[in-house]
Amino acid sequence: MSEEQSFEQMLNESFKTIRNGEVVEGTVLDVKPDVAYLNIGYKSDGVLTKDEYSNESGLDLTTKMQPGDKIEVKVKKVNDGEGQVILSYKSLAQEKGNKRIEEAFENQEILTAPVSQVLKGGLTVLVEDTRVFIPASLVSDVYEKDLSKYAGQEIEFRITEFNPRRRRIIGDRRHLLQERKAEAAKELFARIQPGDVVEGTVKNVTDFGAFIDLGGADGLLHISEMSWGRVENPHKNFHVGDKVTVLIKDIKEDKIALSLKFPDQNPWIEAADKFAVGTVVRGKVARMTDFGAFVELLPGVDALLHVSQISRQHVDKPSDVLQIGEEIEAKVVDFNAEDHKISLSMKALENDRRDETEE
Repeated sequence: MSEEQSFEQMLNESFKTIRNGEVVEGTVLDVKPDVAYLNIGYKSDGVLTKDEYSNESGLDLTTKMQPGDKIEVKVKKVNDGEGQVILSYKSLAQEKGNKRIEEAFENQEILTAPVSQVLKGGLTVLVEDTRVFIPASLVSDVYEKDLSKYAGQEIEFRITEFNPRRRRIIGDRRHLLQERKAEAAKELFARIQPGDVVEGTVKNVTDFGAFIDLGGADGLLHISEMSWGRVENPHKNFHVGDKVTVLIKDIKEDKIALSLKFPDQNPWIEAADKFAVGTVVRGKVARMTDFGAFVELLPGVDALLHVSQISRQHVDKPSDVLQIGEEIEAKVVDFNAEDHKISLSMKALENDRRDETEE
């Protein structure tokens, strides 16, 4: 045996033997955006492409490793035909991910993972590079037409189906949210009662009122309870996301009625002094009917001016002589504090002034 043959034999013997499927540790020699080269203690360096590193889209390997880093990989092919050893970090991670997911499935553990893809039918999340599919129907406890807002987000879910052989691993976020909402609602109902003042967030606005999220359950703020004054359109007064302080008016089973009519702000408290019978008042015509006009004396305090009390002359209907928003002067002829009713008369005031003139 020549010295040259002896040296080559010794050199080959100094390298370890590797097999397909074997897990080895490598040291990064060089890394580019789409490929990295590793020293794995074999006569040939190992090649790790970005596709064999992860399923992550738009991946740049230079953001994941640098020369000198040590990384555990799996030998995918000892010789690719060109003397290179093809390595895979992804398959090793997927094996670990499958094991992790199987444990979570058996224990019904809550997992947290980033959303890697938003698909037409749901979301794909990665658990240690193992894909978990969450159908659109299991993404949220409310219907969501557009799932794009979840892209790149970390979300929590449970594994409800685990069959790696069929590559079927299903996650469920909806029931997790429902459980948490039920628990939050239970805690909320345990601590609130009618008369409490609480803070909430406007969740939805309709023509008849607004739904307020109280942190566990929604309460309804009906249009009639939005102000001591008259509210024509809730959409002008409230917007989704607004923070509001509300009064819990009533609780019936799982329904919460809310109000912004705080008792200490009730304008009728001072109305008895301001609008006693015989007082001459000024107000704006707020709305009209065939039998009369309602005049706003204060926000929340309206008085009725009956059609027969508009003038000494005969008036068929209020709109013949009055306009919405017009300011009028009249005399209080009746005050009912209990029923919150005030009656006005322009005719009585006209008669008083005529009598004064005659005197």
